Amino acid sequence: MTEPILKASKLVKIYGESTGEGSTKAIDGVDLSINKGEFIAIMGPSGSGKTTLLQCLSGIDKPTSGEIEIKGRVISSMSGDELALFRRKSLGFVFQEFNLLDSLTVRENIMVPMVLEKKTATDMEKKVNELAHLFGINTILSKYPFKISGGQQQRTAVSRALVNDPGIIFADEPTGNLDSKSSSVIMECFEKIVEELHTTVLVVTHDVFAASYCRKVVFIKDGRIDSYIVRKGDRKEFLDQIMDNLAVLGGRSHDL
Repeated sequence: MTEPILKASKLVKIYGESTGEGSTKAIDGVDLSINKGEFIAIMGPSGSGKTTLLQCLSGIDKPTSGEIEIKGRVISSMSGDELALFRRKSLGFVFQEFNLLDSLTVRENIMVPMVLEKKTATDMEKKVNELAHLFGINTILSKYPFKISGGQQQRTAVSRALVNDPGIIFADEPTGNLDSKSSSVIMECFEKIVEELHTTVLVVTHDVFAASYCRKVVFIKDGRIDSYIVRKGDRKEFLDQIMDNLAVLGGRSHDL
């Protein structure tokens, strides 16, 4: 049996004083196990805690209690410096805002994580070219972010997230600033990552269209995992299943 690449056990996240009247329990006892090469979406109604869950799982935020293990390392008990180093070496991040540096070219933006790891110029050039061809941005490597489209910027961000060969990509509303055509391209990029590079991808989204590209959707409500569905048929059939589940849960708008 394959060892999960990510395990979360009894995860709780409380904002404010845990015993105070003004406290909010955003995550309430979540158990989650994800295997290598899975392509998973987390969805839920507004305020369900899906973004908070992703932030805790990825080490961006620290849980109030519970344990998170990634690639055999318990990140929930790491020191700040240790966690920062682990995230840089082992995890990739894609956000709704592309977070590219306007003063750097597309090529240079993709290289940033490799520069921090002191990789050789030859290694960096080889990796950038490989990813740029994979995602169809090889003709814009010398351009600056403000000279390219939103979809191209997000493909640049996805490439940057992959340059250090992370075990998992965490994506928070990655299609939130894109039109439907660009959204399709980004989700197809994630499909390539999973199928060709065998990288695990975990996406938080309110967009049923984006979620339908995934192989599994986990639904949360009131900080708890409510249910999940696994894609078995075609994407249209899966999209309909997702919409039915969200209707039962009570919506699909933005949340915390």
